[in-house]
Amino acid sequence: MRFIKGHGTENDFVILPDPDGALDLTADAVARLCDRHAGIGADGVLRVVRTKSAGEPAVEVLPAEWFMDYRNADGSVAEMCGNGVRVFARYLVDAGLAEPGEWDVATRAGLRRVTVGASGDVRVEMSAPVYLGEGEATVAGETFGGVRVSMGNPHLACRVDVPLAELDLCHAPGFDPSVFPEGVNVEFFRTVGERHVEMRVYERGSGETRSCGTGTVAVAVAAALGGSVPRGLTDLPTGEWTVDVPGGRVTVSLEAGTSYLTGPAVLVAEGETRPGWL
Repeated sequence: MRFIKGHGTENDFVILPDPDGALDLTADAVARLCDRHAGIGADGVLRVVRTKSAGEPAVEVLPAEWFMDYRNADGSVAEMCGNGVRVFARYLVDAGLAEPGEWDVATRAGLRRVTVGASGDVRVEMSAPVYLGEGEATVAGETFGGVRVSMGNPHLACRVDVPLAELDLCHAPGFDPSVFPEGVNVEFFRTVGERHVEMRVYERGSGETRSCGTGTVAVAVAAALGGSVPRGLTDLPTGEWTVDVPGGRVTVSLEAGTSYLTGPAVLVAEGETRPGWL
C-alpha cells in the first residue's frame, strides 16, 4: 500500500491514494497505520478517492472531483478535519491531481472550498459555525464551562484561566453523553492577546493532538462570543483570530455566514507498507 505522510501544524496524517475506491480500508487497518509504536504513526488517515467512487451515496452526489475520506486514529469515521483538508489539498496539487488555485473538496460534512498555491499555506472555507448552546467538560475532577459548536463535527470549547500546560489531558475529558451521543472534540483555550488565544485539544477517536483545525474555529467562536449568547444559531461575531496550538499557529477568519482557516500544510515522506503487514 502506497502512503504519504503529512501534517498541518503537527496534526499529522497518513495519506492513502485510492482514486478508484479499491481499498478495503477497515477500522483495524486504520488503527494499525496510525499506531505510533508499531505502525507509521498519525492522528488520522486521509483516503484520497474520486467523489464518484466514494461508496457513500450522500457524498457521491457532491460536485467535486475529490473526496477526503477521513478516519480517526482509532479507525472511526469522521465528518470533517480542518487540518486534514488542507494537507489533502496540498497533496492533490503536489501530486499533479489538481492545479493551484481555488476548488472544492468533498467531505462528509459537505463541500469545502480550498485555496492552494504552488507552495506555502493553504486556506479553506470551513462553512458557518453553528452555536448550539453551553456545555461542560471535566478534567481531573474540575469542571470547565464551554460553548458547544458544530463545524460539521461536534466541539466543546472551554475557556480557562490557568496555564494550559497544567491541564491533564492524558485521559479523555468528561462530558454529558446525552448532549454528545457521538462523542465530542474538547478544546481548552486561554486569551493571550488582542484576538489571540492559545489552545489544547482532546479529539474523539485520537486523544490529545498537536492541533485541530475545526477546533481552532470553534475556539475562535467561543472567544469572540466572550460569554454572550448569539441571537440565532449562526448569528456570530466576525473578525480575525490568531490561534496558537502546540504544533504552531493558524489564522481563523469569522465572516458573515462562513469562516476560513489558514495555515501550513506540509508533506514530509512517502513510501510503501511491506507486503502482508496489514
